[in-house]
Amino acid sequence: MSTADRLPRLLALVPYLMSHQGATVPEVAKIFGLSEKQLIDDLQLVWMCGLPGHTPGDLIDVSWDGGEILIDNAETIARPLRLATDEASALLVALRMLQEFPEFAEVGDRDALARVIAKLERAAGEGAAAVSSQVAVEMDAAPGALAAVNEGLRTRRRLSLTYYVPGRDEVTPRDVDPMRLVVADGRSYLEGWCYRAEAVRLFRLDRMLDVRILDVAAEPPEDAEPLDVAQGVFRPSPTDELVELEVTPAGRWVTEYYPCEEVVELGDGRMRVSLRARDQGWLVRLALRLGDTGRVVSPPSLAGAVREQASEALARYEECTG
Repeated sequence: MSTADRLPRLLALVPYLMSHQGATVPEVAKIFGLSEKQLIDDLQLVWMCGLPGHTPGDLIDVSWDGGEILIDNAETIARPLRLATDEASALLVALRMLQEFPEFAEVGDRDALARVIAKLERAAGEGAAAVSSQVAVEMDAAPGALAAVNEGLRTRRRLSLTYYVPGRDEVTPRDVDPMRLVVADGRSYLEGWCYRAEAVRLFRLDRMLDVRILDVAAEPPEDAEPLDVAQGVFRPSPTDELVELEVTPAGRWVTEYYPCEEVVELGDGRMRVSLRARDQGWLVRLALRLGDTGRVVSPPSLAGAVREQASEALARYEECTG
C-alpha cells in the first residue's frame, strides 16, 4: 500500500482511537476495513510518530497488549479530519436524495436524517452547503406512476404498465410483478418480473405512460434474483456489436458514462474507445451527440448511418430556415 493511501488512514485512525480508548484490535480493524495485521502495522508506525525532538515525551504512546488499544500523547492530531468541500457536497446531495426516496419513508426516520443533514451542513461550512443546495434532487416519475408503483409494492399486487422503449421508439404493454424500487445512474427504476420478457427487468419511472394496479397477487418466480446495479444499469453482452470511437478531450465523458471494453490514449487528450451496444439507433444518437468531439472508426455501417442521419437533419434545418 502506498504512503498516499496510508497517511489519510493514520490521520483518521489516531482521532478515532483517542475518542474510543480501549477499543479492541478486531473491532477497529473491521471499522477501517483492514486485517488485524495491517492495523498492528499501522499502530507500530503511529508509535514512532510525534512532535520534533523525538524523545519519549514527544512521541505518541500507543499499546495494544491484551487486544485493547490505548493511546496517549496524541492531542496535537486528535481532531478528526474535515471533509473537503467537494466531499461534503457529494455527501449532502446523496443524503438529500435518500430523504426524497419513497422507500425510505417505510424503513427510515426522516426527522433523524434531517438532523444529520443539518449537522453536516454546519460542520462542513457554508461552501459545501451552498454548493449542494444548488443541486436539484428529484424523483422524476411520470404523474401518478410513483404512487401506483409504491402501492403495488406495498400490497404485493401485479402492475400493468404502458411503457415507452426509446431504443425502438415504441410503446409496449407490460404486466410486471414488482420486486423493489431502485435508484441507479441518478434515475428511479421499478425492478420486477416482466411477463413479456419472462425475466427480471428494470423500468424507468419517467418512461411509464400509464400504471394500473391489477387485482392479481404479485408472485415473481422463486429464482427471480435482484439485478446488480452497483456499477450502473446498462450491461453489454459479448454478442452485442463492438464499436470503436475516437474522441477529443471534450468527448472523453463517454468513458465516464458508459462501460467500455477498452480505452487507449492517443496523445493530446484524444482517446480510442471500444464499447458494445445491442441497439444501433442508440449508437447513432450517441455519435450525433458527440458531434465534432468524436467520430466512428468502426463498423463502417454505423459510420454510414451517422452520416445519413446527420445529412437528413441538416436538410430539414435548411428547409426550416430557408
